[in-house]
Amino acid sequence: AAPSGGMAGPCPLLLVLLVVPLGMAGMAGMLHPRDTPSRERKELGGLWNFRADLSPGRDAGFAQRWTVKFLFLNALFLPFPCNCHQTGPVIDMPVPSSFNDITQDPSLENYIGWVWYEKEVLLPPRWLQGVPSTRVVLRFGSAHYYSIVWVNGVQVVEHEGGHLPFEAEISSIIQGSPGSLCRITVALNNTLTPHTLPPGSIQYMTDKTRYPKNYFVQNIRFDFFNYAGIHRPVVLYTTPSVYIDDITVTTASSEHVAMVQYQVSVVGSTVYSLSLSLHDQEGKVVATGDGPEGELKVLNPNLWWPYLMHENPGYLYSLEVKMQAQVDGVLLEDVYTLPVGIRTVHVTSTQFLINGRPFYFHGVNKHEDADIRGKGLDWPLIVKDFNLLRWLGANSFRTSHYPYAEEIMDLCDTYGIVVIDECPAVGIKLPESFGNKSLQHHLAVMEELIRRDKNRPSVVMWSVANEPASELPPAAFYFKTVIAHTKALDPSRPVTFVTDANYALDRGAPYVDVICVNSYFSWYHDPGHLEVIPLQLTAQFENWYKTYQKPIIQSEYGADSVPGLHSDPPLMFSEEYQKAMLREYHSVFDKKRKEYVIGELIWNFADFMTNQGTTRVLGNKKGIFTRQRQPKAAAFVLRERYWKIANESSCLPPVITSHSLFL
Repeated sequence: AAPSGGMAGPCPLLLVLLVVPLGMAGMAGMLHPRDTPSRERKELGGLWNFRADLSPGRDAGFAQRWTVKFLFLNALFLPFPCNCHQTGPVIDMPVPSSFNDITQDPSLENYIGWVWYEKEVLLPPRWLQGVPSTRVVLRFGSAHYYSIVWVNGVQVVEHEGGHLPFEAEISSIIQGSPGSLCRITVALNNTLTPHTLPPGSIQYMTDKTRYPKNYFVQNIRFDFFNYAGIHRPVVLYTTPSVYIDDITVTTASSEHVAMVQYQVSVVGSTVYSLSLSLHDQEGKVVATGDGPEGELKVLNPNLWWPYLMHENPGYLYSLEVKMQAQVDGVLLEDVYTLPVGIRTVHVTSTQFLINGRPFYFHGVNKHEDADIRGKGLDWPLIVKDFNLLRWLGANSFRTSHYPYAEEIMDLCDTYGIVVIDECPAVGIKLPESFGNKSLQHHLAVMEELIRRDKNRPSVVMWSVANEPASELPPAAFYFKTVIAHTKALDPSRPVTFVTDANYALDRGAPYVDVICVNSYFSWYHDPGHLEVIPLQLTAQFENWYKTYQKPIIQSEYGADSVPGLHSDPPLMFSEEYQKAMLREYHSVFDKKRKEYVIGELIWNFADFMTNQGTTRVLGNKKGIFTRQRQPKAAAFVLRERYWKIANESSCLPPVITSHSLFL
């Protein structure tokens, strides 16, 4: 059944809601919730009540006002008499997770439209008794794609976008409600339109001899499954009523001294004091400051270095910020601690420099994707992936094709894994997706992404898109605007976008700092002909560099391989073909990295799910690991290469080998 709204003709309900102005969730700070002496967290993961709206128009939840009812009513836990009614049958849904693969229902696997979540939470009495000095905030790490949230039947926030956090203060609602039970209701719609990121479209099949009445499909132009659900942690956290809202840190360093520039914003009062102290990993205070902005001087600093570039990679200081304010005669204090890595990034016409030294990206592209949980955050999987990255000798990855969870980014900071941080602008192929409506949303997404990740030392470059139709005339103004906006928001980092367009026709390349190119010679082009790779790949690099005089990253290359499928001589889809393709590419990389090629990122780290199609057998098989994280033959080829490159470029003693770090 097709989703519909109050507009003439068949139209998803989401299209009606998207006319709400962007930024409705506010553009205040988005500090990651942390337990501090002045802040508490309550995690809301676990089982939530869940119901998909299966009505013909997907609008029963709004028409029947599910927001003021209980999806599932448990009177034993109601703190007050209630004439509420439940909406109908619900199922248990784990949060975080995608809902698609949790059940045996094929209609939920490919469901498009509104789904509803609900959870009742028992709040600590001290949160309710803290009026007016305690502020309570509800925060979602991400929910895909369009979210509306109610607390005790009161709407508190709307958010567009599936990969970035959003939050709302709910103090007045919960502190003004009887009892201490808090009911959180979420309506979530995964419909994609030409103006969403990523974009998509709804296609209605009107031939009644071939399709049921009101039959429709969601069309997308990207090659990964459009998983949906509450994908990342949901938390309640507290702050004082006067609180530290945002912190911005940038760093600079010379041989024996580093400068940490900071800006701190405080909300709730204009009269307050701020003190800052920077601690090293032993807890020693190495610099202090005060006031909302300033500079901390660090003597003989420990710099943040990438993995395999230093014997102590990922060194992080702790910046403790303390705020004090008098409110109605009561002294309020807020404390927030921010990890800080001291490092610099600089791009020349042929090099990418970290802390003044040439850095070569030898890494991977990834996806947040796994069996059953879909894109839901899963700690065992995250830790396994980082262990595989370090076993592989990878020093970097791109967050293809959307921002990854903050928990993943935290480990990148800690382990020294360098990140190209990409926004969800993938599959921008239609002219209508380059219009002003799409542009304004794209700018807002970049603001949200930079607001979240601006302080991360692991993030060395922003990527504003992947494989857009950048040869179209509107792309020139579109990407000039997006890239300029991104640089204005964060002048400290270079900007790229990832292209597969012809070098002579690409309208976005003139504005980026680094050229990132995807190519699949002998796979999508001249399939099966490995012998064409040296000529075609060499020509690719030389044409791009001659035209733009900018360093180049091979941001994608690879071949599908079905685990256990063997062929000699190598044939497509065998493990041998995947190995042979990699070696052909590597021979060219080794020549060009002596000139202006600054990196290589394999596609892909692990197999991942896609839409069904005649070229996809249970997903994309270009991973060097299976979806279950078992190595294919290509993983050992890449591992040998990456450790060899690390030994050539590292300042560490040559005793480092691929066997010196078995994780």
